[in-house]
Formats: sequence, C-alpha cells, structure tokens
Amino acid sequence: MGGTLIFDGECGFCTRSRNLLVKLDRRHRMSTVPYQHPGVPERAGVGRDALAAEVYWLDDDGARYSGAHAVNAALSAALGTPLPLRLYRAPGMRKVQDAVYRWVSANRHRLPGTTPWCTAHPDTCR
Repeated sequence: MGGTLIFDGECGFCTRSRNLLVKLDRRHRMSTVPYQHPGVPERAGVGRDALAAEVYWLDDDGARYSGAHAVNAALSAALGTPLPLRLYRAPGMRKVQDAVYRWVSANRHRLPGTTPWCTAHPDTCR
C-alpha cells in the first residue's frame, strides 16, 4: 500500500497539503515529487498539462489515480489503512468528493499555503 504523489510544486496550497501527508506517513509508504521535476511526466505517462491540472497518485501496483481519487489513495497509504479509499468508493461519495476537489483545484492559488516546493527546492524543478 504505497506509491508516489505527484503534485504542483509551484502551488503553496499543494505543497502544504503534500507536507501534511508526509507528516501522516510515519511508515514511509509514499514518496512525493513535483510534476515540474525532470522526467516526471514521462514516468507517469501523463502530459504536463494534465499534471498541472490535478494531483496524481502512482500506486506501487501500477495503478494511476487523479484528483480526489489520488488524494484518497495517498491518504490511505499515509495512514496505512484502506479506509479513505473505501469511503471514496462508497455510493454517492465519489461525486461529492470530486466536486469538492474540482473547486479546491480551481481555487488552490487563493487558499492558504506555504512556500511552494519549487521556490524552496529550485534544484528539483525545471
């Protein structure tokens, strides 16, 4: 139950959310990388525009999720329980969480954040 979270390293809210997930991941089941890191779009098999639009999760099993599904997969890995993914897949929850995710994604640059990853770690971004 592990994988890689691909996030927007130029977004303070996204970086803050990434940092929270890393703090929750006490058993180090996940890795994180900004989509701006060289080779990430090719490794993920996803174009830069798609990666810029929403968060992605690459599961160790080879599965790929985006948006709210990716957030739930990353949270499941960080917590070490499938509960967030099960909740996401419950009847009606996917639609609600996807709508909330779309709103957050569209407004992420207005939401409270921290220093964006690419500003703090410019050597990891291009």
